[in-house]
Amino acid sequence: MEQERPFVMSFAGLDPSGGAGLLADIKTFEQHRVSGLGVCTAITVQTAADFISVEWLPVTQILAQAKPLLTTTTIRYCKIGIMADVHALLELVRKVKQLAPGIRIILDPVLKASAGFTFHGSIHRQSWQELLSALYLLTPNYDEALLLSGHTNGDAAAQQLAAYCAVLLKGGHHTGKPGVDTLYTGHAVHEFLPGGNRVFPKHGSGCVLSASITACLALGQSLHEACYNGKAYTENLLSSHSSLTGYHYI
Repeated sequence: MEQERPFVMSFAGLDPSGGAGLLADIKTFEQHRVSGLGVCTAITVQTAADFISVEWLPVTQILAQAKPLLTTTTIRYCKIGIMADVHALLELVRKVKQLAPGIRIILDPVLKASAGFTFHGSIHRQSWQELLSALYLLTPNYDEALLLSGHTNGDAAAQQLAAYCAVLLKGGHHTGKPGVDTLYTGHAVHEFLPGGNRVFPKHGSGCVLSASITACLALGQSLHEACYNGKAYTENLLSSHSSLTGYHYI
């Protein structure tokens, strides 16, 4: 008898190149054999190499897409990608948790596109602290952890952020430990070393990592297992092709 797949949801921007955002998340969900539901938060104009512009959808329109799905489908895990600002994020997270009590939220805090486009302006740290307390996992890169915490050291920044929720500090921008992702859970620290394959920079790799972790969690894996397997999945993508876009496979 065929087993039903768990449902997961992505709130993310529409990237026409398919390398990042909503389309990349759905590709990742499908490879993990979970049923992916997608809610659009922004319309972007971009290629794999260049980010040209973004049109933010209001939270009311985002919620209009999500509400019928959240109220008719059992969704235990969802991820959130780009949003206009932390205030919109807070409003969205509060409403999602009202519509789906017990849902666990993974946030990829996209503050800047890989092509250099900056999404958020000034960082309102008090609002971010309130937001973090409502999350299950935050997946910042080194620079994002510095911005969100005010620290000048990424490891200390992640430790501070982990007082509110679990934090997976990505190692792609870490000059001291390149390629090493570190999970902070408030009471423990786990390092995930890079694999041996040659990897290439990829547009949307952070989106893929957070989507993979979300899918693994929905499949019943522990947070540690999900981060380990999410990293392995993302490294497969990074090693699959030398261009800025890669191939999805397990």
